[in-house]
Amino acid sequence: MDVPFLLSRAQMRRIEPFFPLSHGVPRVDDRRIVSGIVYVIKHGLMWRDAPKGYGPHKTIYNRFIRWSRLGVFNRIFAELAGQAEEPDAIMINATHLKAHRTAASLLKGGLFPDVSGAPKAG
Repeated sequence: MDVPFLLSRAQMRRIEPFFPLSHGVPRVDDRRIVSGIVYVIKHGLMWRDAPKGYGPHKTIYNRFIRWSRLGVFNRIFAELAGQAEEPDAIMINATHLKAHRTAASLLKGGLFPDVSGAPKAG
């Protein structure tokens, strides 16, 4: 299996109790699929661009959607965050967008009268 990232067995043991029970047919390798979900989200990929080693992209996507709706990932995150120690550092997202130079004039010109200082038509 050629995958760029794989959760360790210890990591899987920590999160396995949150997985729903399999009904009927056993699920494919949870470790591989969850690792694929993490990889796709971490790298901002489309599901179909997931490396083939994680399995069919449709399986990865379906598992993510189904478990998200069931709240599986929310419970995992809450549990892991609750076990964490006080952080040494906190990061703030510094993402910004560059607006076109004419964007500021839209408010001044009265295009959006509810938020601009332009006189209202009476």
